[in-house]
Amino acid sequence: MSTDPASPDRIRVAVVFGGRSEEHAISCATAASVLRTLDRERYDVVPIGITGEGRWVLVDDEPGALEIRDGRLPRVPDTGRQVVVPMGGRDRDLRVVAEDGTTTDLGEVHVVFPLLHGPFGEDGTIQGLLELADIRYVGCGVLASAAMMDKHVMKLIFAAAGLAVGPYAVISDLDWRRDRAAALDAASSLHFPVFVKPARAGSSVGVYKVDHPDELEAAVEKARVHDPKVLVEQGIVGREIECGVLQGRGAELPRVSECGEITVVGGGHEFYDFEAKYLDEDSVRIKVPADVAPEVREEMRRIAQTAFEAAGCEGLARVDCFVTAGGEVIINEINTMPGFTPFSMYPQAWAASGMTYAELVDELIALALERPLGLR
Repeated sequence: MSTDPASPDRIRVAVVFGGRSEEHAISCATAASVLRTLDRERYDVVPIGITGEGRWVLVDDEPGALEIRDGRLPRVPDTGRQVVVPMGGRDRDLRVVAEDGTTTDLGEVHVVFPLLHGPFGEDGTIQGLLELADIRYVGCGVLASAAMMDKHVMKLIFAAAGLAVGPYAVISDLDWRRDRAAALDAASSLHFPVFVKPARAGSSVGVYKVDHPDELEAAVEKARVHDPKVLVEQGIVGREIECGVLQGRGAELPRVSECGEITVVGGGHEFYDFEAKYLDEDSVRIKVPADVAPEVREEMRRIAQTAFEAAGCEGLARVDCFVTAGGEVIINEINTMPGFTPFSMYPQAWAASGMTYAELVDELIALALERPLGLR
């Protein structure tokens, strides 16, 4: 079977979602949108869920069961049909092992679309597995995925590339266990309010706003439930402006979408937290394109391209920045697997740039098929 997107033969795409992270439900919701969008005349779709315990299973192609509805967070069910991934060599066929031991050959998968958010998926782990298996996949490779998952390492890369980052402090697990008072003292030198975050989590899981130094220790303890490495970031007064980045074809520069702005307008949310993002849609406004000056838009484009290439990103990423009242643009972070429902910022930004959701999905798969296997 040809893997040329122009071929009359269908491209076999494995959509992988769920996973062991606290963003399991968000991954399911993202997968629901992609599964509903993939053109079945063009693609042979294999839906693979990863349960909360880490078991890979073949699931039914039913997007509705994976949506967030009325506050209900979806989970990948253990269907008893375990998926086995080949580890390199000539054999690239996926297999399904039933509970009675019966094995079914699914055939070769041409590309994997890993719609995993957070640790054990977005952090280079599944990317490394797919590299070992010699299977093409959508999105960033091992190094970029791992580095951009760790907000501390991310900021070091941004600074080395000459990009402005906000003031912050890092509290590692060793710092906390060795001398808690010294770690708190270093973080307390920042101007308050500060935001305490797990270093390697997304979707604003475990993020706490701290207004006074005497509240810092409790916030760090709560963040450490999600990750033993914690970042303390000084609050920045500014607008949250984001843009999507899409890898260029061949040797072309990364493509940058229109900018979008997120504002929290109600619901008792002090900032754009998990509840505001996914469970209280009336509390958030997304405006695309954002109302920013042309020079700010151009600076966002420059920063997005620089950050994408400095991190070694491939496929896609969303770049989030703060824009101060004086027009300074400060990069906050890169998300290598951004929210990807049609209502998420990344697809909306590309829609405002002339690319539909379906076209975006097609382009990401085409980029993955174009990418060589192995070192690149």
